[in-house]
Amino acid sequence: MNSNLDFVRIFDTTLRDGEQCPGAAMSENEKIEIALQLAKMNVDVIEAGFPVSSPVQFQAVQRISREVEGPIIAALARAVRPDLEAAAKAIIPAKKRRIHTFIASSPIHMKFKLGKDASEVLKMAMEAVKICRDHVDDVEFSPEDATRSEPEFLRELCEAVIEAGATTINIPDTVGYTTPYEYGELFKFLIQNVKGSEKAIFSAHCHNDLGLATSNSLAAIQNGARQVECTVNGIGERAGNTAMEEVVMALRTRKDKFGIQTRIQTEEIAKASYLVKTITGMVVQPNKAVVGANAFAHESGIHQDGVLKNRETYEIMTPESVGIQSNRMVLGRHSGRAGFKDRIVRLGFSPHPEELEAAYQRFLEIADRKKEIFDEDIRALFADESRKSSNDKYVLESFHVTTGTKSTPTASIRLSIEGNLKEESATGDGPVDSIFKAIQKATISDVELIKLVISPVTEGQDALAEASVTLEKHGERVVGKASSTDIIEACSQAYISALNRFSIN
Repeated sequence: MNSNLDFVRIFDTTLRDGEQCPGAAMSENEKIEIALQLAKMNVDVIEAGFPVSSPVQFQAVQRISREVEGPIIAALARAVRPDLEAAAKAIIPAKKRRIHTFIASSPIHMKFKLGKDASEVLKMAMEAVKICRDHVDDVEFSPEDATRSEPEFLRELCEAVIEAGATTINIPDTVGYTTPYEYGELFKFLIQNVKGSEKAIFSAHCHNDLGLATSNSLAAIQNGARQVECTVNGIGERAGNTAMEEVVMALRTRKDKFGIQTRIQTEEIAKASYLVKTITGMVVQPNKAVVGANAFAHESGIHQDGVLKNRETYEIMTPESVGIQSNRMVLGRHSGRAGFKDRIVRLGFSPHPEELEAAYQRFLEIADRKKEIFDEDIRALFADESRKSSNDKYVLESFHVTTGTKSTPTASIRLSIEGNLKEESATGDGPVDSIFKAIQKATISDVELIKLVISPVTEGQDALAEASVTLEKHGERVVGKASSTDIIEACSQAYISALNRFSIN
């Protein structure tokens, strides 16, 4: 076995596989923001994107390679020369570079997707790895749909690409088909029978179609895998990918069982989760493991009694271990800028003076409306302000909505469009629909509303509402987010935020 197997590498593909989730597209600046947080978490590899797929993707990968230090920066490429050369070119600025190439290996994929036989696939894979090695020393190879491939062909394929120069062999459960025992046995078989397996790191990449992604990844680790490919919050195509936070905390919490750890700074997990949630608009279910709003909540009287006496009675990990402060904030209107700034910094933000002042003014507004201010409130309002730009084309100056039983909801807005004020009104099926239609009339925007998600940031009647609006125009989708104690205002600002993303993308 390879002598460098003393920890499990975390290969984060939030920016590539995660972004393929419908509605989760990110702007270049948002990708940089997430990549910087991933580096702060100490992930081993960031899969930054698929450079050949579009000029925007290429530029984003190139910029991440230039601006993000620490992790290996990987680019995805099919086993064809144009893909491989685009990937190699995009990651040139990175200090540590990897090309991740793949080709399908299952009978159904080879026949119906590629129209090639096993010998042709084997030749293409070997040639692709050799091309990669002309550009980088670190090459990862994935036989797509590995868990539905013939084991003997998979062994032959892995052996060939290692001989060609692959340094990481990824065994993807592309369609979320396998089970923990099967997946673990597959890794055991390959590591024991592939000639030269000691020269490579074996990696797990699981999808969650049957809800087994984390279990399958852990089974792979138990059978020799030393890299796990995953995403923050488990976002990804269909039912998503293996959730990074689940694998990392399972290894940490059950070190007695697994006996091996990652190098992740777990205290950064909550911030990463919140960042990905707000940027993509993908809401985290309250009962989601590790990062859900209820992950450390105790309502049962028996549970509460036990936790008060000893937290370990019902908590197998502490909120603090993943970066969640368990104590309420005691900030209020009279706390002042110094106290507010101190809390912002303790929550992991590094504000510019202008961002801090804008967030503080929003904080004062919220303090007038809310009896209690929580960390989640501060995160939400700071995220709102930090993403606003002085170059925003649209700014909602004011709005007025009338609605009621047996009356037609009507909205009037006052909108600044590149500094010019415009007023408009509209009716709709409800207050939110009417204000959206008023904004559409004012902006003359040919957009389609794909999704609106409203969720509370904290509990209580005066809780902040967080709105996520997904819009589509000419095949391009964007997500806008905003929060407010007023649901109508949150929805309106989220809609405006999305419109502004069209103007800068």
